[in-house]
Amino acid sequence: MCGRYASTRGPQELAPLFNVPDVPVRETLAPSWNVAPTDEVWAVLERAPRGEDGDGPVERALRPLRWGLVPSWAKDPKAGARMINARVETVHERPAFRRAFTRHRCLLPADGFYEWEQVKDPGTGKVRKQPYFIHPEDDRVMALAGLYAYWRDRTVQQDDDPAAWLMTCTIITTEATDAAGRVHPRMPLALTPEHYDAWLDPAHQDADELRALLDQPAGGHLDARPVSTAVNSVRNNGPQLLDELIS
Repeated sequence: MCGRYASTRGPQELAPLFNVPDVPVRETLAPSWNVAPTDEVWAVLERAPRGEDGDGPVERALRPLRWGLVPSWAKDPKAGARMINARVETVHERPAFRRAFTRHRCLLPADGFYEWEQVKDPGTGKVRKQPYFIHPEDDRVMALAGLYAYWRDRTVQQDDDPAAWLMTCTIITTEATDAAGRVHPRMPLALTPEHYDAWLDPAHQDADELRALLDQPAGGHLDARPVSTAVNSVRNNGPQLLDELIS
């Protein structure tokens, strides 16, 4: 799975990387070296046509979404905490994700992600979890494959009230390989720039073709380094979390 990641790039840097025409001016997120479930994260997405006849222009946007997908049919938003990841093997079939996979796909920019390896202490024999930061060797931005969903809060009467709608997202994962596979059996999927347009296009709805676009992060060229257990607490944040742990 992917339960934590780092995302420190702001709109001014992300917009040109993902061909987003307008940089958000009202919405902003602080850089985070310890993104956790239910946090707001930057997402790149294309809105489906909104015209009365469904022929309005599709626009690419960069906007914050809450991590942890809440399906439209969920009774309350608490369901999102259990849906931070969607397995690529079943994402097109599961009721919580299949509609989003067909129509509501997004990219989640990341610097890298964390995974934990179970390590036995040679002295005590006790097993502990050692965190690793896994990132592209060239440190380029990772475009994690994601899905998003709209959830309507029925306690808010007016549809046009911003408080009536919650937008959430999930990260698609696969079997881990390369550096990530030595740490944890699952890892997030990513897209290369030549596949951004096809992935984000809401008119592209062929499940087999969409799954073929998904790739290993950085084509499998990843670096994994042990880091401090400080990342275990969501209260800790800052660039020091990425420092390599020297044994």
